[in-house]
Amino acid sequence: MSTELQDADWPQGVDRVILVTTDSTMAEAARRATGLTCPTWIMAHTQSAGRGRRGNAWSMPTGNFAATLVYRPDCPPAEAALRSFVAANALHAALGAYVAPERLAMKWPNDVLMDGGKIAGILLEASGGGATVDWLAVGIGVNLASAPPPDPEAAFPPVALPNGPTPEAFLAQLADAYVSEEARLIAQGFAPIRNDWLAHAARLGQEITARTGQQSQTGLFETVDEDGHLVLK
Repeated sequence: MSTELQDADWPQGVDRVILVTTDSTMAEAARRATGLTCPTWIMAHTQSAGRGRRGNAWSMPTGNFAATLVYRPDCPPAEAALRSFVAANALHAALGAYVAPERLAMKWPNDVLMDGGKIAGILLEASGGGATVDWLAVGIGVNLASAPPPDPEAAFPPVALPNGPTPEAFLAQLADAYVSEEARLIAQGFAPIRNDWLAHAARLGQEITARTGQQSQTGLFETVDEDGHLVLK
């Protein structure tokens, strides 16, 4: 069952589909991608198989937020990957409507923290092996109502937004912020997106351990370069 909504507060040129339940909004986005005519947010109130980065399960207590934006950015894969920073900045703006922005920080490559705990995660998946991606899915999960049980292997404990909005209200905030960030990326390039992300980066200048696949590297977090790569010393 789904409800497709349009109203004056929703950004023009963007669709949304609200599902009662699905396996995961990322899987739903992949199934619908080829039939879409414009950028579309797919949100679900419950997920039976939500997933995060590196194939990890994404726990979603009742009242929390799970949605995926699927669209065709008409760009090569390396540029599509920069949408992780676009999404993080949009999340920071949307969450900043409900909590003091100084309590929020970005963790490379795909998390948003609040008071040192993980409140949101981002997952990107793209399709297409040519010069440009066929479509891009930007999955976002936010602990709006409650935090899932802590993972003993996670570096940051899960936290939830105090007195958070409904998922539908948060989706409207996030969709509007994402449109603004995407437009800025297209008009001005990655530099202002990168600068804003670094202004709110967690543990900048501190020792961190970056994990990519089965490998890890420890060093001082110096910056994110002009291509979106983490720079460690």
